[in-house]
Amino acid sequence: MTALPRRALVVGLARSGQAAALALRRHGVDVVAADRAAPETGRLAAQGVEIHLRTEEEALLQGVELVVRSPGVPGGSPLVTGARRRGVPVWSEIELGYRLLGAPPLVAVTGTNGKTTTTELLGAVFRAAERPVEVAGNVGRPLSALEELDTRSWVVCEVSSFQLEDIHEFRPRIAVLLNLEPDHLDRHQTFDAYRDAKLRVFENQGPEDVAVVPRGFGAVPGRALRTEFDRSDPLPAEPGIPGWHNRENAAAATTAARAVGIDDGAIARALRTFAGVRHRLELVSERGGVRFVNDSKATNVAAARTGIAAFDAPLRVILGGSRKGESFAPLAADLRDRASTAYLIGETAEEIASALAEARVCFQRCGELATAVAAAVRDARPGDVVLLSPACASYDQFVNFEERGDAFRRLVQKVA
Repeated sequence: MTALPRRALVVGLARSGQAAALALRRHGVDVVAADRAAPETGRLAAQGVEIHLRTEEEALLQGVELVVRSPGVPGGSPLVTGARRRGVPVWSEIELGYRLLGAPPLVAVTGTNGKTTTTELLGAVFRAAERPVEVAGNVGRPLSALEELDTRSWVVCEVSSFQLEDIHEFRPRIAVLLNLEPDHLDRHQTFDAYRDAKLRVFENQGPEDVAVVPRGFGAVPGRALRTEFDRSDPLPAEPGIPGWHNRENAAAATTAARAVGIDDGAIARALRTFAGVRHRLELVSERGGVRFVNDSKATNVAAARTGIAAFDAPLRVILGGSRKGESFAPLAADLRDRASTAYLIGETAEEIASALAEARVCFQRCGELATAVAAAVRDARPGDVVLLSPACASYDQFVNFEERGDAFRRLVQKVA
């Protein structure tokens, strides 16, 4: 394990930030924690973390030897820029977790879409092979929340562009890039900057490591052995979850599992039995011949287009949320012949309305999710699919996409 500082500052106290602060305290580090908002911090206070809310005063950097930046905190935030100006190292939460765990054997999965499904599928593959595994990262349990590992354990870790911005020694044995589409342009500003952040997953790999990339993808950093996948690849078994995008996820997972040394028999068992993940094309109810599908994890246009393409039935699609700087024109074009009606919510409603009007797609402005669900239920006919596939982040009205998906489920159960 790397040498730790005497005093550290954690910036941002959502799930990853709190995990980082608690992990540092477990290792005897004095921890200062700051957030511009006022999240619940009772667990941190109980462990002796010095908490500062609704502030970003640079005075908090006094005596600090390390800053850990949560993924939701922009690199240009005052405390982060102040730390860099003072020469204080800035780590991402996954960098901290990786070092605290002593650089464990790790499969890192990144890409614009399919990360959670592929990460969880790989966890299922390891378990089918009776290989010790922990699944962590952006999938739900932060990497720094893991404590002691079995010496034979692997970690399968979902990593986002935000988490990769401040890595230094983070080095996956197997690094998987699923795909790249424009996303998070509100944060990265350009697609090239977003792409560069994603590709950092490969930069510390050596010749004994493996880089798994889509067939025909361009050069990537690092010195790893390169191996490619494609959705048309022969698989040990067909995946139990439907859709071409899930076959692509299965092909990536199969390639990564083989690189670890897992046999095709175990891979086949996992592919057949894996049931998918919550909030991604999740059937939550079927009533009166109408299916209600929660695709809240579709937080960008590419993911929503994939969700829409998964259905042959007439669609009533709920769209909208917080801005990420994407064009909605490709989504509107897909909906031209597919959607009976789109129901628009959130701060992007007018942008989406303009794109849909141009493509001559019928839509209703609903404002909030409850209004949209009620309108879709009222309009739906047997054979229709009511699909929450927002194509946007959730932060205008919800804490995260999980909260949005859970709200959809409750509303469907209440009004359907």
